[in-house]
Amino acid sequence: MSSPVLSAHDLQIGFQSSRASRKVVASGLNLELRASEFVCLAGPNGVGKSTLLRTLTRLQPALGGEVRFSGKPLRDLSNKDLASMVSVVLTEHVQVNVMRVRELVGLGRFPHTGMFDSRSRQDEKAIENALALTDVSHLSDRFVQELSDGERQRVMIARALAQEPLLLVLDEPTAFLDLPGRISIMHLLRDLAHTHRQAVLTSTHDLDLAMRSADRIWLMNRDGSIAQGSPEDLVLSGQFGHTFSQANLQYNALTGQFEEERDRTKLVVLRAEGLAGTWTERALRRAGFEVLVEGAPDLPLVEVEAQGITNSWRLTWQGVSRELSSIYALLNALLE
Repeated sequence: MSSPVLSAHDLQIGFQSSRASRKVVASGLNLELRASEFVCLAGPNGVGKSTLLRTLTRLQPALGGEVRFSGKPLRDLSNKDLASMVSVVLTEHVQVNVMRVRELVGLGRFPHTGMFDSRSRQDEKAIENALALTDVSHLSDRFVQELSDGERQRVMIARALAQEPLLLVLDEPTAFLDLPGRISIMHLLRDLAHTHRQAVLTSTHDLDLAMRSADRIWLMNRDGSIAQGSPEDLVLSGQFGHTFSQANLQYNALTGQFEEERDRTKLVVLRAEGLAGTWTERALRRAGFEVLVEGAPDLPLVEVEAQGITNSWRLTWQGVSRELSSIYALLNALLE
């Protein structure tokens, strides 16, 4: 196994307003991140995810412990050395609307070119590679203000990649995007890690996407502790339920979804298979029914008949059978 690109030992994070006044957000953190690894930092609002990212990248000081990049203490790195090792994409929109995309991406070469921006052929190649990796080469002559939110986020990632860092750190990169945009960005980050040996760390509130994309998840709890593991390990250990479940809301490890806790006094028997059966069961549970495979004769019985892309539902209840053409009609019949 390769040596970690980033490591933290007994790290304490938080805020210190004076020598005598400090607020500790989390302590005793031991973390590692390696090349070719995509790690998602997840957890409830307000637990300190952004504080952790800012501390790991020296945007704010640690209260205790140690952070290392490629084995070198973070505190000993010059700003130039740090900029060549880590690149950060924050949530806040950078006001660069009058710049063209290529100019913005070119700013990523600043740690290598200096304030006079004297670029070599290698610098130009790094810019071209960053544009290509993020699939924004066709936008290079556009003004930033003309971009959609998804395009803009890809350009900001390209700017970060132009630095050629060992580690790419992103704070909520999908926060302002629609569902296709969120999926696209997460797939891009995973591809950068797996195909281009980039170490990638991102915070996210999108737990479902993190579970589908990440190699590992750092799951930050309300007490400041962090559970680490593959998404599947964290489900099986009960960590997701421990971290996110609250009154009237529980994590269902079988479905991978959060469900409202209800007194399911309404019972229904479902006999169905395949895709239509799966979605019928989900709809019935959403409507507050406890779904059974077998039950007493006086319970409502739902049978699904699938014929290609056409489905029909038969509801037998109180001695009457009804043919229904949709799940919506089925639910209305059960609830009327």
